[in-house]
Amino acid sequence: MKKLLLVPIIVLVTACSASTHLQTVQPDVSITINKYQEFVIEPSVEHTYSTTSFGQYRFKAESEGYEPMYGLMPLKFNGGYLAADILFFAPAMFFNLREVFPFYELDLENKEIRYKKNESDEWTVYKPSQAEIDRAVQYFGDS
Repeated sequence: MKKLLLVPIIVLVTACSASTHLQTVQPDVSITINKYQEFVIEPSVEHTYSTTSFGQYRFKAESEGYEPMYGLMPLKFNGGYLAADILFFAPAMFFNLREVFPFYELDLENKEIRYKKNESDEWTVYKPSQAEIDRAVQYFGDS
């Protein structure tokens, strides 16, 4: 019986984060994600982020010669996690329904963030809305 209870706990613990590969079009881009994580992407970097149901990953990207870019990282929905949450531990739905995409590319010149699930997929282009930009600017205290 104890072994059966261990399986859902292991699934929940391992399903609480996702890794992503970040790259940029411009060289030497400094990015800050949710104030506490700042790093330079040169030319690419990989990071792991917690899953979330209601939260956002706000970002500020900067590179010499370009206006700073602000916005929210697009997140993907975890249908598999939802099914597991319903079957094993429904309260987990409040923590893990969305996660980062495995691949992102930032383009400061065009103010776009591109994302995809698989390396061989085509990029989906996303331009943060003015409301998202304003929220990120306010969050970083740059208003």
